[in-house]
Amino acid sequence: MSDEETKVEEVVAAPAEAVAVEVKPLELRSGMTVKVHEKIEDVTPKGEKRTRIQIFEGIILGIRGSGISRTMTVRKVSDGIGVEKIYPMSSPVVSKIELVKTAHVRRAKLNFLTDRKYRFARKLKEVWVKTDGKKKKK
Repeated sequence: MSDEETKVEEVVAAPAEAVAVEVKPLELRSGMTVKVHEKIEDVTPKGEKRTRIQIFEGIILGIRGSGISRTMTVRKVSDGIGVEKIYPMSSPVVSKIELVKTAHVRRAKLNFLTDRKYRFARKLKEVWVKTDGKKKKK
C-alpha cells in the first residue's frame, strides 16, 4: 500500500466533529475555543525525567501584549470549577494550538464569563468551524 492510500484511510476514519486545525498565533482572537498542547516535564518515582504533552481545551478570554511577549488567557470549567491559564504564545512550552470552534463575540476581553455572581446565561453563538482552510457554517 502506498502512503497516499494510508492517509486517505486515516482521514475517513476520523469523525467530522473531532477535526481540529492547527492555528498560527497571529490568527487567534477572543471567543475561539482552542486546544493548547503543553509540554510538561515530570519526574518518575525512580527519579527519571520524562516529557509528555497535556492538552488544555478552553475558550480564549483575551489576548494581551505584542510581539514576542504576547500572551493569551484560556478558561475552561472542570468539575464545576473554573480554571484559567495564561500562555505565552512564543514559549517553547506550547507545542501546538488547535482551533476547535469560533464564537461570535463583540468584546476583545471576555471577563464577563468569569463572574460567579452573575452567571452568563446565554450560550455564545458559534459562527463556523475551520476545517482544511475552508469556512464551514455550523
